[in-house]
Parts: sequence; structure tokens; C-alpha cells
Amino acid sequence: MKKTNRLLEFWKQFRKNKGAMFGLFLLIAIIAIAVAASFLWDYKTDIVGMHSSERLQYPNPAHWLGTDHMGRDVLARVCYGARYSLLIGFMAVLVSLVFGVSIGTVAGYYGGKIESVIMRIVELFLMIPCVLITIIFVSVFGANMVNLIIALGMSTIPHFARNARASILSVRDNEYVEAAKAIGTNDFIIMFGHVLPNAFSPSLVQATTRIASVIIDAAAFSFIGLGVPAPIPEWGAMLSDARQYLREYPNLSIAPGVAIVLTVLAVNLIGDGIRDALDPKMKR
Repeated sequence: MKKTNRLLEFWKQFRKNKGAMFGLFLLIAIIAIAVAASFLWDYKTDIVGMHSSERLQYPNPAHWLGTDHMGRDVLARVCYGARYSLLIGFMAVLVSLVFGVSIGTVAGYYGGKIESVIMRIVELFLMIPCVLITIIFVSVFGANMVNLIIALGMSTIPHFARNARASILSVRDNEYVEAAKAIGTNDFIIMFGHVLPNAFSPSLVQATTRIASVIIDAAAFSFIGLGVPAPIPEWGAMLSDARQYLREYPNLSIAPGVAIVLTVLAVNLIGDGIRDALDPKMKR
């Protein structure tokens, strides 16, 4: 009952933010387009198939956003590519969130030598730029979507761990934790059943903002050939293919570029709404 009330209160605060609601509807629309793409176009024929007779066309009634250098419909590829960018964004952040929050929770709850050892290791990885970690991982294990998700997820685990530890430290000495210890509750249940739920808000906000960054990072790595390989219609890979035709056929670059901007905008607006809804000061 309390959880239901909390969700209703969260939704009440969230929907007051017009920007967040706009971002939510925009993201739902993008997800709907990504799902509908499978029913509107055939992957082998329309998405990755070659049509030499229709290559490099400007927008026209048959191809609303034109065709690329392989004769593939740009609109179909942009819509189909939404699933890859969204999947990379959400899955990479999920990897960071699960492992980072778990590490931070253990460090913050136990403290002492355990915390010192864990946080020194975390700080060691924090010294290495996220981009460098991703480049090394993808270069060693190969450029594909799975490896890109793992690399982007691993690169920000230390950031989530540090943020989660700070949140755990603020609640680990509360009375309900002491009461749970007094009745002999298992440490695992206390950490993840009592402490973490009351300190999860900052990590949730961090995760929503990180999704937007991951989508941009994934597009950047695909653009330089270290992300999703061709002919998969990932937006960054599409921008990479279109750069040599930028002057003559700008529509090839504009379409995936606008898709990235709109998706990142939607996620950022939602992140701002979640942050405001979880902020006690906003409820006054």
C-alpha cells in the first residue's frame, strides 16, 4: 500500500512538469515507431538490401526522406535504427546501474576496510577516461552491438558505485536498519531490501541522464567504426555513411541527426522530471 502511494505521489509530481510530460510522450512515440518499423518494412529488402537503380534520391513521394548510396530508404532505416540506439542506451545503463549500485551498496553498508578496498579500486578506474575504456574493450573484443553495450556499461560502473555509496552512507544508520539487525535479519536483505530502496533515488536520476549520454556515445563510436557495424541502421553508422555526401545530399545526414537530437531531448526532459519529482523541496 505504501509503495502504491509513493508511486501515485511520484506520478502526481512528475506530471506537473510539462517538459517532462512532453519528453515522455516523445519517447513513447519514438519507441512506437521503432516497434512499428518491423511491420512497415522488411529488414532484408528495405533496410539492408541494395537497390542500385534507386540510389541517392532526394525526398520524393516514394521515399519521403530520399535514399542513400545503396538505394535504401532513409526513412525506413532511421525508424528501424531507433531500436538499436534505444537498446544500446537502456542496456548499457542497466549494466552500469546493476553492478555500480551493487558495489556502492556493499561498500557503503559495511564501511571500514571493505569500503576502503572497494573505493580505492573504484577510484583507480575513475582515473581512466570512459572513452578510453570503451575504445580498448571494443578494439580487443571486436566491434559489434553486444560488445559496445558491455563497454559503455563497464565504463561508468565506477560513477554509479561512488554515487550509490554516498547515498547509502546517508541512511545506513537509520533506526529501521538497527531494528533489522537487532532481530537477526540477513545483511543481504538489509542492504537490498531496506537500505537501498530508501537511497535509490539519486541513482535513478543518474541513470536517466546517463541514457542520453550513452546514445550519443554509441552514435559517436559507430561513426568512427568502433560501434555497430554496417549495414545495421544504427544512427551513428548512418551518419558515417552519409558524411561523404554531405554537400550534395544533406538529407542523408539530417535525418539520423534529428533522430538523435529528439531522442536525447526526450530522455533528458524525462530525467529532469524524475529529479524534480523525487526532490522533497519540490513537494512543498
